[in-house]
Amino acid sequence: MTQTAPAWIVLAHLLRPQGRKGELLAELFTDFPERFEEQTRVFLAPSGFEGEESEARAMEVVAFWLPVGKNQGRVVLQLAGIETISDAEAVAGLDVLVPREERLPLDDDSVYISELIGCTVYDGATAVGTVEDVQFATTADGARRLTDAAPLLEVRSLAGDEILIPFAKAFLVAVDTEAKRIEMKLPEGLVEVNRSSGDES
Repeated sequence: MTQTAPAWIVLAHLLRPQGRKGELLAELFTDFPERFEEQTRVFLAPSGFEGEESEARAMEVVAFWLPVGKNQGRVVLQLAGIETISDAEAVAGLDVLVPREERLPLDDDSVYISELIGCTVYDGATAVGTVEDVQFATTADGARRLTDAAPLLEVRSLAGDEILIPFAKAFLVAVDTEAKRIEMKLPEGLVEVNRSSGDES
């Protein structure tokens, strides 16, 4: 009997060194950064990783803090064994993961962003398409995430078009990540306005 690869939850994406002692600035993919106090064991792996724990790099979060200013909405992580700028540069670009079974329980109204990938979005009874990615609104220069703006679901329609749909509570009816189903009631015309066919003509 073959063992199936564990499913992973992405907590953050390491961006670049932030300090002289190996600290790393990271994009947050959880609304609960305080989880790093309770869940210090994490894994580092490339984006899209689906392998076994033995194939990822186990790490320990020894400290974290939430920056202000242009990096507000992100997190700074200090990882055991990452003690220099060179160490930090070597892991920049990797995702910070935990196995699905080690995730912390969420409130009923909350979901993990990474669990939305692969879900089918329905507008009423109509299937709009499948979530391929989740985008976060940022300032004009792209330096800071806007925490009060809804994330955008990057949805691939059945026709192959890309549609950006705000993951806003006002539009949500139900989310069932186990069934890979997101039910929404979207304003009339939103899908057409946010559709990008990639046609240059």
